[in-house]
Amino acid sequence: MYTKRKYGFFMTLDWSKKPLLIGLLYSLIIFLAVYFLPFYFKIPWQPISVIGIAVAFYLGFKNNSSYDRTWEARKIWGSIVNNSRTFGAAVSAFVQGADAPAIKKELLYRHIAWMTALRYQLRRAQPWEHSRNGSKNPTASEVTENYTTSLETELKAYLPDHEISEIHESANRATQILKIQSERLQQLRDKQYFEDFRHMEFHALITTFYEDQGKSERIKNFPFPRQYASTAFWLCLIFCAFVPFGMLDIIGAHSLLLVAFGSLLSAVIIWVFFLMEMIGDYSENPFEGTYNDVPITSIARAIEIDLRQMINDTDIPAPVQVEKGFLM
Repeated sequence: MYTKRKYGFFMTLDWSKKPLLIGLLYSLIIFLAVYFLPFYFKIPWQPISVIGIAVAFYLGFKNNSSYDRTWEARKIWGSIVNNSRTFGAAVSAFVQGADAPAIKKELLYRHIAWMTALRYQLRRAQPWEHSRNGSKNPTASEVTENYTTSLETELKAYLPDHEISEIHESANRATQILKIQSERLQQLRDKQYFEDFRHMEFHALITTFYEDQGKSERIKNFPFPRQYASTAFWLCLIFCAFVPFGMLDIIGAHSLLLVAFGSLLSAVIIWVFFLMEMIGDYSENPFEGTYNDVPITSIARAIEIDLRQMINDTDIPAPVQVEKGFLM
């Protein structure tokens, strides 16, 4: 997530320079061909503008849909924040007994382990995601390369070795951690650390965590329909292919100055349309690990800080810091 007030122009240009450069080269070739060769091919701008309007409407639909996926992902993790704090308060208040401090720490640490496992699962690369980008922040592919080692290293800070071994071969470790948490809560109820009513409250919170996890996995594992994403790209490409010919109708190529001006103007129009397409394209997958993601690493760290402070824990980590304007 970018945290500054706005992207700088040159940052935006650097991110989207490929369609600008290709559009400039393509337009220049067409204008120079018309200038030097004994033929004059042009297309009236009116029908091209009709195509451009249709493409703009379609790109607007795609971008709105992509934004909805990103905003839904943020709302899901907002729910995780709220439910996690409620769980922490419930653990602090409900668990009674001589060894209550150790049990409270165990339960909250296991919850942090669940968030950690879920975060790594959401950062696994999918075939339809962008595996690399222009930022120096971790991408989905880089997170995935060290997935097993990094996750188990982090889990050792929160779970005993036998629980890590129990979930090691699981396809969905976050799910299994919540299952272990639920079983542990039942054991504590059987030992009278809290009564039935409070146990049911704990179970209701476990249910909300499963719901939030399932909603996150729905966005992660079901891509923005590829027919919509692909159509936007190809329509944009078709429109941009006609742009230089429409500029010839308006500007002409009677001098090298007009050749340069027409090529540059065509390239800018091509860049604007592909920039809109790229914005939607990079907003489709809010958990892929790129710089336009929902900052789940930062959110998870903030939750960890809150929970550990509830039990007066020590060696609490600092919040995730912004690096060069980006928060992961």
